[in-house]
Amino acid sequence: MKKILVIEDNPRILRSVETILSMEGFEVTGASDGPSGLDAALRGLPDLVVCDVMMPGFDGHELLRRFRAEPAGKRTPFIFVTARAERADLRAGMDLGADDYLTKPFTREELLAAVRARLERVEAMGAGAGAGAAPAAGSFDFRSPQPLEAALGITPREAEVLLWVAQGKSNADVAGILGMAEKTVKKHLGNIFEKLGIEGRNAATVAALEVLSGRRG
Repeated sequence: MKKILVIEDNPRILRSVETILSMEGFEVTGASDGPSGLDAALRGLPDLVVCDVMMPGFDGHELLRRFRAEPAGKRTPFIFVTARAERADLRAGMDLGADDYLTKPFTREELLAAVRARLERVEAMGAGAGAGAAPAAGSFDFRSPQPLEAALGITPREAEVLLWVAQGKSNADVAGILGMAEKTVKKHLGNIFEKLGIEGRNAATVAALEVLSGRRG
């Protein structure tokens, strides 16, 4: 049974997320502030952490920074939960090592999709196989945009955009994560389509996943 830690200072949201995840068969632990959340993360060694950004004690960014500094927290999938007003802070969270985020209010389906996607990614890449291990055939390594840049002949910024598009993020999501205007994301995607000789996000995603699975060098 996969263990999930939920860190959220709003009791109603915490209970709701705990209930949803428990009903899906996960072992769920809850915490309501930064210090208790960090303690639970380091003591409980969860398989995944879902964490609010704004919390008492210290915020989610500081919690993630401290968590990633510990050996036990370097590879654990970490999903931020953020209010729409905090979207400008998303890039800071991603730079600290967050794997994904959910924007409040989110649905049950959105929560479960994000959790399952990150757990499946860890399983596909072989958890504990070593930080430099290559992903197994058919899995995808989303740790860096650099392989996309090298293999597809696109710019570093275009590679960053494509990396998140390949993970199913909308233009608005990518704009929030990378700290750019949505129209800039569209411009980068247009450049990618032209360089690769393709049409649309689906074709771009397929091309990216071929690289990120190791099937295309």
